[in-house]
Amino acid sequence: MPAVLELLSRSNSTSQAFAEVLRLPKQQLRKLLYPLQEVERFLAPDRRQDLHLRIFDPSPEDIARADNVFTATEGNRIDYVSSAVRIDHAPDLPRPEVCFIGRSNVGKSSLIKALFSLAPEVEVRVSKKPGHTKKMNFFKVGKHFTVVDMPGYGYRAPEDFVDMVETYLKERRNLKRTFLLVDSVVGIQKTDNIAIEMCEEFALPYVIVLTKIDKSSKGHLLKQVLQIQKFVNTKTQGCFPQLFPVSSVTFSGIHLLRCFIASVTGNLD
Repeated sequence: MPAVLELLSRSNSTSQAFAEVLRLPKQQLRKLLYPLQEVERFLAPDRRQDLHLRIFDPSPEDIARADNVFTATEGNRIDYVSSAVRIDHAPDLPRPEVCFIGRSNVGKSSLIKALFSLAPEVEVRVSKKPGHTKKMNFFKVGKHFTVVDMPGYGYRAPEDFVDMVETYLKERRNLKRTFLLVDSVVGIQKTDNIAIEMCEEFALPYVIVLTKIDKSSKGHLLKQVLQIQKFVNTKTQGCFPQLFPVSSVTFSGIHLLRCFIASVTGNLD
């Protein structure tokens, strides 16, 4: 068991929800909080450095604080704000902002719903049909930051998708990080490459999030992680060098992603 999990088990600064997580068996707890480290167990020692596992290594207290940021309370309201099809229709929100983009049916809305699971009254619409999200949807997380759910690209994307998304990414001054979702089952597709090229062209800081890790075998997930990590290391400039594998079904990786969002928006300083 990593030393950080030992610290987690002794941390006094945890929310009630996070305290429930800490009661899980050690192996299950590691899989939930650190899925990339779980993948690492199946690598030969000389390959483990390829995953850059220690780039974002938050303290137990930071993970608990980030969960508190995402917990709805009377003094920390988490709400849907509005939707927009053009940047000039977007709400004027001065707080830091993060956005989520990805192919239709990559699990974008499901991931955002999982991130907001500590605020169950927030309505994040999730459809079984790809291309459900047609507008930019804005959610405020207290006075901390804004989360933007972007329309999916590829199959059934809105006709004005390019104008909508490119303009937003180029002109949104308070955008702190773009989270680019890639389906871990199928890996990086042609449409994902276009999105990556767009982020690189605009010199945007972005992160690759691997979704649906619960649907892959350990061997297949390991293969995809190594291939995508190599791509990030050799083909990108603005991409954060660590991947974030997540599952909206098992919640694996969700706590760590919350913590990273809180960090890049300045809420762990």
